Amino acid sequence: MAEQRKRLGDLLVEAGLLSDEQLQEALQIKESDQKLGDVLLQRGDITEKQLIEVLEYQLGIPHISLNQYPVEEEALALVPKETARQKQLIPLRRNGNVLHVAMADPLDYFALDDIRLSTGMRIESAIAAKDDISRAINRHYRVLETRQEAPSDSDIEALAEGDVEDAPAVRIVNELIEEGLEQEASDIHIDPQETRILVRYRVDGILKTERTYPKSVQNVLTARVKIMANLNITESRLPQDGRVKVNLRNAPVDMRIATLPTVFGEKIVIRILDLSSALNKISELGFNKMNYRTFMKMIEQPSGMVLITGPTGSGKSSTLYAALNHLNTDEVNIMTVEDPVEYQLDGINQVQVNTNVGLTFATGLRSMLRQDPNIVMVGEIRDAETAEIAIRASLTGHLVFSTLHTNSAIATIPRLIDMGVEPYMVVSSLSGVVAQRLVRRICPSCRQGAPPSSMAAEMFKRRGISAPDVVYSGTGCDRCSGTGYKGRMAIHEVLQVDDDIRSMMMNNQSTGDIRQYATENGMLYLVDDGLLKVRQGLTTLEEVMRVALDE
Repeated sequence: MAEQRKRLGDLLVEAGLLSDEQLQEALQIKESDQKLGDVLLQRGDITEKQLIEVLEYQLGIPHISLNQYPVEEEALALVPKETARQKQLIPLRRNGNVLHVAMADPLDYFALDDIRLSTGMRIESAIAAKDDISRAINRHYRVLETRQEAPSDSDIEALAEGDVEDAPAVRIVNELIEEGLEQEASDIHIDPQETRILVRYRVDGILKTERTYPKSVQNVLTARVKIMANLNITESRLPQDGRVKVNLRNAPVDMRIATLPTVFGEKIVIRILDLSSALNKISELGFNKMNYRTFMKMIEQPSGMVLITGPTGSGKSSTLYAALNHLNTDEVNIMTVEDPVEYQLDGINQVQVNTNVGLTFATGLRSMLRQDPNIVMVGEIRDAETAEIAIRASLTGHLVFSTLHTNSAIATIPRLIDMGVEPYMVVSSLSGVVAQRLVRRICPSCRQGAPPSSMAAEMFKRRGISAPDVVYSGTGCDRCSGTGYKGRMAIHEVLQVDDDIRSMMMNNQSTGDIRQYATENGMLYLVDDGLLKVRQGLTTLEEVMRVALDE
């Protein structure tokens, strides 16, 4: 391969992806230390996918995804981390006198010659995306460095004294958080096992194990995280919660930290709080046009109660904060009582629940109503007392927002009554209910279309929606770590409580009757909104079925 010394420009011209004029223009503006492939990508003449496909087809070099590829520590040890980063390659495995490497540019013969001379081995190359290689270098060399310089229990005292920016435990924790930010993870789980520690990241709602550490580093890692969050490092028998802001990559990162004693030691979950999601506009939440109009009408009323329902992790807080953000002006007094306060918003008075001193949702809400609020947000209605105070607040001229755990919007009505609230109070106060779930978005880099299957077409038909000619899915690429999905969006069902529904509730009609009335009046259910987003090519039928029942 290397003996042929083929040039990238010639290969791209031969493949018909580049004209001679484009090649000459790129060569003229290319600086001496720049690679032609980088110039072409910056100019938009080709995509990285096209570049990889040409090299794979023309040279017969395999393309691999490093996310699921096992990397041998013995191979890593042969090439220093800085060299790997500089040459944009990563060693994969050693096979006798052959070293297998993944490269962003397998035509970089200087890099191949350097590695061959420094290792004394024959080099076999594969192609991988540049970002994929960069992530793999960070991930695998960190693990190697950890094993070579693992922190020990004796470092805990040094950590407690504070002057330890270069301590191994500090570096490991910072790298774990940086990796979480890089992957856009919502949570980092540090799970103690019997013989090792697992680190797992929740990305787009799905947990995946990213790396393991030896059991010997457990105590000092736990101590470092606790010190960051100002928790008691000597207390390991009780759960603890804390919050911390750190500067990483010259940007502030807000995190919530929770510890929990398990049989193998303290489990830690680091929630990375993304303030940008709290500052979303309502138009960015994924409401379809009909649901958007209904929701805006509900929240712009001067009084009443609006509930957001769904399981944990369905984006309820983001929707609530977006609504508060929309209503947040100098003319109104907005107050919230939350457990915990996830995002701190300017101009809004936020109260943190503290059950240790008797500050519950109910007592906090009761006190807030003496503070002349216009709009009140209760983090969650957990009991009859909180429900009743919230409802009374809405009946006395306040606009009240809260969340509830129910499976659908209509199921919220009997749930409130089952909690012990008088039906007439529920009827009088409730303006509307939004049920929502989060589905993963199809990765735009590997999105491909195909005709819908007969089962998919039947599902569209059953819901009264015309089936699309093409449905899309992600094939899996380096950008989405081979999952086919990148990012998440919400699907909604919005129930506006009108006079007819109030009359049905007062006459003790069943939820089935209310459902039939809502359906006849054009209400879209979760599965309907999901199918409409499948039609738009935003998500897949499998994702919709994962979170929404076909009722």
